[in-house]
Amino acid sequence: MPAFGPIKRREFIACLRQLGFGGPFRGGRHQFMQKGTLTVVLPNPHRGEIHKRLLSQLLHQAEIDKSTWEAL
Repeated sequence: MPAFGPIKRREFIACLRQLGFGGPFRGGRHQFMQKGTLTVVLPNPHRGEIHKRLLSQLLHQAEIDKSTWEAL
């Protein structure tokens, strides 16, 4: 189960796949993942880890609450 904190981009993508998201797909400047009508824009891979604040924003986009995230 991932802790609510810094996470590697690859691990973040794997967790979204476990939650039913497809992708990542190519977008304009960023890749994205989709689940139904939800779209989550992924940060670029060269930026290092996804920190807590950005993780919170991405989970909000994906409509995933903290308890669901930590229960993976």
